Amino acid sequence: MDFARSIRDRMMHEHLMFVYRGVVTRDNSVPLLMLLEREMENSEFGFSGRKRLFMFVLESLQNVARHSEHNLSAKMSLVVYSKLNGGYTVSTGNVISSPNVDNLKKRLDEINSLDPDELRSVYRKMLSNTELNSKGGAGLGLIEMARRTGNKLDYDFVNIGNGKHYFILSKTVDSEGIGIRFETMEKPFYGKSVVRLERLMADNSLYMVWSGHITSDVEKEVLTFAETKLTEDETESNIRRRVFSIMVEILENVSKFSPDRHQEELFGMPVAMIGFENKVYTVTTGNLIHNTMVRQLKEKLDTINTHDMTGLKSLFRKSLSEQTLATESTGNMGLIEMARKSGNKLDYQFEKINELYSYFTLAVKIEDRLN
Repeated sequence: MDFARSIRDRMMHEHLMFVYRGVVTRDNSVPLLMLLEREMENSEFGFSGRKRLFMFVLESLQNVARHSEHNLSAKMSLVVYSKLNGGYTVSTGNVISSPNVDNLKKRLDEINSLDPDELRSVYRKMLSNTELNSKGGAGLGLIEMARRTGNKLDYDFVNIGNGKHYFILSKTVDSEGIGIRFETMEKPFYGKSVVRLERLMADNSLYMVWSGHITSDVEKEVLTFAETKLTEDETESNIRRRVFSIMVEILENVSKFSPDRHQEELFGMPVAMIGFENKVYTVTTGNLIHNTMVRQLKEKLDTINTHDMTGLKSLFRKSLSEQTLATESTGNMGLIEMARKSGNKLDYQFEKINELYSYFTLAVKIEDRLN
């Protein structure tokens, strides 16, 4: 469970909401964008601010997908959303060949040297140039990003060896969708933290982390993204159904025990993580829980972990028979279903935060085998 704590601490310390590591495709770009939209529904961002930010995200995702499509390192691509001081930052990272760095850096510097009127002029010229358009835009997307958000683009190239560089493109916008750039004399933009985050995800075999208050809408988009990714990975239908079903149960479990958003922001934001290694999927969540509930929940988990598959079926039937129309809680049913469908014990940990709350981490492994 130590890795879950390090991920959680990293997400909170750097105000990260969402991290995806893997191949960016046209299909998964839609749920990637929708995740941000659902989060922003409770923010101070107006329509114009959202529109500008969504445009930047869409262009960024298309840029990563375009340049990673035939890249053996495409699975190292990263999409990161973070929120700080009323603004949102979107960063993407992907591997490029080192010989391409100078030309791309030159193009970015040229774009950043243009004022808004010059950007519009260059953009119109490029739109009318059919030869450039037939070559995939030749920087049109980068100009569009800078033009729509009204400011410069933050970027960095980090040498990762073997003739490869990690290209990081980032944008921070305020509630009006206008870019906030860290100028050289103020706070230079460095992409090494993004590279370290990519390595942290890789070392723990994670491809998705969400950190934030989990509403029903956010839950829906997390599930949609997970389902899209499982389908793209050509996961067997049996495994896909089990992973999806367990994700439904485990996310509802977070909603059930978590306090309000304010308490989460003070003492520990919920996290939801999906990992895959050696044909084993691992779904991990973490959330605050009132200390008064810890003992009872621990007893439930320990009881479930003492049963084999036959015992779990009996335990489920017993729990089901105890339900009535007046019953507010489903008792152990969700936890029992996780154990049944995963075929594994439920790994958990309670970390006391203060006199009111503990942080509850739950991990479920789903192996690529029939139970």
